[in-house]
Amino acid sequence: MPSDTLVVPRAAFSIEDPWAFPPACQPTRMRRATDGAAPRLATSFAVYFDDELLTILYSASDDCVVATHLEHDAPLYEEDAVEAFLSPGAPHEYFELEVNPRGTTFDARIESPEGVRTTMKVDRGWECEGLFAAVRKIVESDGAMSVDTVLRIPFASLGRKSPQPGEAWRANFFRIDRHPRRGDEFSAWQPTMRTPPDFHVTGAFGILSFRA
Repeated sequence: MPSDTLVVPRAAFSIEDPWAFPPACQPTRMRRATDGAAPRLATSFAVYFDDELLTILYSASDDCVVATHLEHDAPLYEEDAVEAFLSPGAPHEYFELEVNPRGTTFDARIESPEGVRTTMKVDRGWECEGLFAAVRKIVESDGAMSVDTVLRIPFASLGRKSPQPGEAWRANFFRIDRHPRRGDEFSAWQPTMRTPPDFHVTGAFGILSFRA
C-alpha cells in the first residue's frame, strides 16, 4: 500500500468508549509537516466509517496544552488544534474541520483552484451540520499526558452518501502544537514541506480508500 493511501474500514462506533480504536483500524503516525521528520510530540490518528458518519480519532502526546477558544469558528489554529481536510469530490474543493483541546470546533469550505493558500477562497459561513466532537485528557502517574479527540462528520453535511467499497477521497490530517518555551510544532499525515508551515497545499493530500 503506498504511503499516501490510507485504508478506511467500515466499523461500528462505541458510544461507551468513543475514543477507542476499532479492531479494524490501524493508527497512523504523523510526521513533522515542514520536512517529514519525526516530531517532538507524537500524534497518531485513525479513520473509519459507517452508514452515516465518518469518524476520525486523534491521540496526541502533549506537555503544555494551549487552548482558550470556546466559541465555534474562533481561530483555533492560533493555539493547539487537530485538523482534517477532506476532499470527497472536485480536487480543488475541500472541507476544513478543526477541534481544540477544549472541544471547540471550526468548520469551513475551501475553494482552491491553484492548490495554494494565496488564491484560495474560504467560506466560513458553511456549517458542518451534525458535527460531533469530544476530547479527553489523560495524565499518567509519571506525568505523561495525552489529549485524545474524536470527530464525527455526517456524510450528508458534505453532500455525500456513505462511500461504496473502493471509493476514494483526497484528504490530509494535521496537528498544531503551541508551546510558550519550546516553540511551535506542526505535524501532518502527508507533510506539505513548506516553511513557514502551511497546511493548505492540495498537492500534498493523500488518498482515503474506503473498504467494506
